[in-house]
Amino acid sequence: MNNFPDPSAYPEPFHEGTRLAARGDYDAALACFEAARRLCPSLAGIHHDIGVTLTRLGRESEAAAAFAEAIALAPSSHASLNSLGNVLRNLGEFAKAAAACRRAIALSPENGSYYLNLVKCGDLTIDDPLFARMARLTERSPPLADEDRVALHFALADVMRKAGQQEAAFAQLLSGNALHRTRITYDEPAMMALFARARATFTRAAIDAARVPGKAADGATTPIFIIGMPRSGTTLVEQILSSHPLVFGAGEVAAFPAATAAFSAAPKPGTGDVSPPPAGAGAGLERLGTLYLARLEAAAGAARRPYITDKYLFNFLNLGLIHAALPHARIIHCRRDPIDTCLSCFARLFNDVPFAYDLGELGRYYRAYQALMAHWAAVLAPQAVLDVTYEDLVGDFPGQVRRMLAHCGLAWDDACLAFHQTARIVRTESSTEVRKPLYRAPARPWRPDDASLRPLLDGLAGGSAVPG
Repeated sequence: MNNFPDPSAYPEPFHEGTRLAARGDYDAALACFEAARRLCPSLAGIHHDIGVTLTRLGRESEAAAAFAEAIALAPSSHASLNSLGNVLRNLGEFAKAAAACRRAIALSPENGSYYLNLVKCGDLTIDDPLFARMARLTERSPPLADEDRVALHFALADVMRKAGQQEAAFAQLLSGNALHRTRITYDEPAMMALFARARATFTRAAIDAARVPGKAADGATTPIFIIGMPRSGTTLVEQILSSHPLVFGAGEVAAFPAATAAFSAAPKPGTGDVSPPPAGAGAGLERLGTLYLARLEAAAGAARRPYITDKYLFNFLNLGLIHAALPHARIIHCRRDPIDTCLSCFARLFNDVPFAYDLGELGRYYRAYQALMAHWAAVLAPQAVLDVTYEDLVGDFPGQVRRMLAHCGLAWDDACLAFHQTARIVRTESSTEVRKPLYRAPARPWRPDDASLRPLLDGLAGGSAVPG
């Protein structure tokens, strides 16, 4: 058990904080939870929810302290231990994170997500007794809840892959993805229509007519948009750039979608939406740019620097509007071999990537994304977007870093070559990878045979129709 008392024992500010958090107003929710803590400092659940809210606000160090206080008050709180492990992993404290996850598993041994979080810390190998337990849990009768089984399949696949058991790992992924696909909603025709709408809305004439003239004022923040498919190297690129003394890495902040909500319906994370130029063109775009920069700077907080990276991947859907509203912004598009990208997506359990759990849907999404990026290349100003290929980055690391810095208008700094030593919060699936030196892979990553990959290959080639 979590050892949290019945919610009726909590003071009214806690309940108000819960309502505010459900609406996404985390600043106001945090104020309420803090008020509740002052009234009832010994209630572990209040400290836990303070930690959750601080995590959502990107304040991981403070969140870790809140979870630690919750655990001190309720040592058997496995939810707080698991949450502590997650924020410690984001902070790069992998040994401590793994220890917290193991304690959570000991208290709640049938919670599949706890095993997956431990695997993400890089601390579980195939000869670990927990690996055998995970395998048994996927075969238990009666079966565990679907959510737990999904997490276990992905966790098993990760451990097996690292142990060289590639075919067994892929079998686990097929099971995990198929089960998870039954649990989520993904409207593929609507998604394809969204891509088509982006191309139709933002022609070269429309962008040229709406574009804000001039450059940024002296002292203004320069945003660096890092876009691309998940698992294409975007986290690595951000880690490299944020190692520069003039750059702050803000991570995956949905600042631009939030700013466009002032003019149109807000997009949903992971799906995006296409916002046409606001009424009034130039004046509206200037307001949009100002609102966006304010949100981006707020995400950076006191650590704000002249350049701030924005790694919300799905900004590529609104690249026309970004280019028009923020002409001084820098844009870097990360690319990687399509099959390797898709297989890497298929191997991850995301929170906001609904197209990644069926190989056919994944291939068709990638093809649509590829077509949209070709459209942007044709209609945006020359050299507006710098393409950085993951394979080139691995093969010529210093040369590609120089290209990126030059594109952003940044002077060379050796710290960018030692990106793995940069201390910063990394919240993505690549949090462990970007804290290791880059190495040249000896060969192409393992791939299943063509028969197993046929849905993906057909989707990438356009040979399988989108269901209507």
